[in-house]
Amino acid sequence: MLQNTLDALLARHFTANTPGAVLLVAKGKEVIYLGSRGLANLQTVAAITPDTTFRLASVSKQFTAMCVHLLAQQGHLQLTDRLSLYFPELRHLEGVRLLHLLNHTSGLPDFEEHIPESQQAQLTDEDVLQLTAQQQALLFPSGSQYRYSNTAYVLLGLLAERVSGKNYANVLQEYIFKPLEMQHSMLYRVDALIPNRAMGYRQANNGDFILSDQNIGTATRGDGCIYTSALDYLKWWQALESNFLFNITNQLKTTTSSIDDAKGWKYSMGWFVSDLGNGKYEYCHSGDTSGFTNLVLWQPEHDTLVACFSNTAQNHTFLGELLQELKSFTEYSPKSELVYHLQELTR
Repeated sequence: MLQNTLDALLARHFTANTPGAVLLVAKGKEVIYLGSRGLANLQTVAAITPDTTFRLASVSKQFTAMCVHLLAQQGHLQLTDRLSLYFPELRHLEGVRLLHLLNHTSGLPDFEEHIPESQQAQLTDEDVLQLTAQQQALLFPSGSQYRYSNTAYVLLGLLAERVSGKNYANVLQEYIFKPLEMQHSMLYRVDALIPNRAMGYRQANNGDFILSDQNIGTATRGDGCIYTSALDYLKWWQALESNFLFNITNQLKTTTSSIDDAKGWKYSMGWFVSDLGNGKYEYCHSGDTSGFTNLVLWQPEHDTLVACFSNTAQNHTFLGELLQELKSFTEYSPKSELVYHLQELTR
């Protein structure tokens, strides 16, 4: 039943000649559904497969948070440390702690709003640091409210470099990808050869698909530059519960910021968190960037994962229909309304 439903969903939205998507549904160690449709690259006519690597966009944030968590576990830092301890150039932005960056309560200015009009090259993480250092004040006192911040996660990627003494790409490989045998995962670089890479597209008003793989803000790393495949992401998700090094279920429940107390909506360690009551939680995150639209949904109560990666920008109609179809399958359907509000919560 689920197989037929999701096959039909993919067929409604994509053809063998358009950009497409891969869709994974898992329960514990079992893959319940794994399907794909469309092209990873319109020029080479390479089809999307379970090994196709997609830019995760903001789904990358959970990997950045994990690097910081692992460095803390090793005693290299504490989540309560002040940001200025590692970035003296930001000492004038007082009161910001690492935990505030992880949970989007830092108050740091959005770097996207301060890009010089003369900027032509893609921004680097160091560019973001310099732009942030030029700002005279926080948007609000750190820890006082939730405000989604790509700046914060760019700085966390730089933090991992400064603390470890290694390039961030190497930190990811050494701490996460190699231990979990995620052989189809890597960090984007302009000159990097990314195997099985999906290129990103947007659909024009006339229906044509236009290459839209990069823009001026898509080379920053800690906030959204990881490429991975559906099967590699499955390894990652399974490790979050079963591997003691990567198990962050306690942090997801306790190290949180509040988005809406009445609804039980929170943010923690690169995940949106829904407190369903009675000790039950639900986790999700979206990833939207130039040419890509992604969604992951984790329900610990049922030990299930739904992951969808698409190489089409603003592909929210497809994701909306996916969530609608999942309502017929209780184990995989979200219980909270939070997942339907990710677009507004990640602005």
